Amino acid sequence: MIRLATLNDLPAIVAIYNQSVPGRLATADMEPVTVADRLEWFQKHIYPNRPLWVYETQQQVIGWCSFQDFYGRKAYEKTVEISIYIDYNFHHQHIAKNLFEQAASHASQNQIKTILAFVFKHNTPSITFFTKMGFGEWGFLPGIAEMDGVEIGLSILGLRLI
Repeated sequence: MIRLATLNDLPAIVAIYNQSVPGRLATADMEPVTVADRLEWFQKHIYPNRPLWVYETQQQVIGWCSFQDFYGRKAYEKTVEISIYIDYNFHHQHIAKNLFEQAASHASQNQIKTILAFVFKHNTPSITFFTKMGFGEWGFLPGIAEMDGVEIGLSILGLRLI
């Protein structure tokens, strides 16, 4: 089941996010974050323009998807950045696809015209996923991040809905 997140879901959202920190594949955070660290971020996800959804099965949150502002200026309000994170124990079960389809449908109904995804160039699974969902590479920032002494490029993937 996909539903809007509540504050009670934040510990699960943070736990899923923190699974990605050690792999240096899906986030630029170098250390795990806390629920307190993410509270302000959570509060910025206001329905309908910047929602945060969770995927729940058997009363357990196993994935989440969010829209957030791109660049934070009025002229960009019809453009969002998407994030999708799935509990490692539930990868390859089409959960990300289901969350994305929910998000894309919602975006189309709420005058969001463009969805962007910022993905590390070496994150082949995410680039493959977003490409299958219709995204194209709209930009590339070489060596923009440094993790563990390695410079990493960032792909800017985009999907125009309208």
